[in-house]
Amino acid sequence: MTSVTDRPLVAPGRKTSGFRPFKVLKHFRKLIADKEDTEQVFHIIEALKGRKGHRQAWDFIQSDEGQRMMREEVNIPTMLDDHARWADCGPNSVAQHYIRFMKREGLSAAGLVAESHKWSPPEKRHQDQTEWYFERLRDTHDLFHVLTSYGRDGLGEACLLGFSYEQNHNLGILFIAYAGTRQRLKESKTNAPLFDAIREGRALGRAAAKIAHEDVEALMREDIDAARKRLNIGEPVIYRRCIAQLMEEGLADSDMRLPEQLAA
Repeated sequence: MTSVTDRPLVAPGRKTSGFRPFKVLKHFRKLIADKEDTEQVFHIIEALKGRKGHRQAWDFIQSDEGQRMMREEVNIPTMLDDHARWADCGPNSVAQHYIRFMKREGLSAAGLVAESHKWSPPEKRHQDQTEWYFERLRDTHDLFHVLTSYGRDGLGEACLLGFSYEQNHNLGILFIAYAGTRQRLKESKTNAPLFDAIREGRALGRAAAKIAHEDVEALMREDIDAARKRLNIGEPVIYRRCIAQLMEEGLADSDMRLPEQLAA
C-alpha cells in the first residue's frame, strides 16, 4: 500500500457530492429497526455527502498540521485500543475517561472500523488523501462522546450528531439526528425539549475547535477539563435536562445516565 503522502488528493472517480433521498429513507428505516446497526449510518452519510465537507477535508490536508499528520501515518484505532499505552495518564486525563467509556459500553475503535468495512470494504475505497481524512473523522467518533459527555443513548447520539454536523458538515448525520428524534417524539409523546437539545448540540459544535484536527495522542494525555476548555467545548445543559425529564416521565432509555450516575 502506498504512503498517504504519495496518494492523490482526490482519486479519479471519487464523487464529491450526492443527494439520494430514497436511498436515505431505505437505510434510515433499517436504522430505526435496530439502532445498533451502525452500518446504516455509513450508507446515509454517503447518500447525502456534499462539497462543504470535502472542502474542509482538503483545507486541512493541505495545511502544515495536516501534512505533518499524514507523514506520521499514525493508526488511530490501534493507538486508541492499546489501553496499556495510557497507563501513565492520570485518572482525569482524556485517555482514562476514554478507556472507562469504552469498557462501560463494550466498544473498541477497531469495532467501528469493522462496521464501516461492512458498508465499504477496504479494497473498494478510494486510495487518496481525502479518504485518509474521512477515516480520521470515523476514528475519532468515540472521542467526541468522551469530550462532549453525550451518552450513547438515542438522544445522546442524536445530539452528538448535531455537534458533529457543525464540525464536519455532512447532511446525512444531521438528517439522522432530526429524523430519529422526530420518530422518538412520535412514539413516546414526551414533553422534553428534544429538538432544543439537538440545536444545543449544533451550537456547541459550531463553537468548538475541530476535534478531528487535533493531535490525538497529545489530546489523550491532557486533563479532560483543560482539554474541554482549550477546545471550547461547552456543557450540554438541555440534553441533561431532557434526560432528567424523561426519567420523571418513565420514558428514559435503559442506557440513559446522568453524569453523577456515571461517576458513582
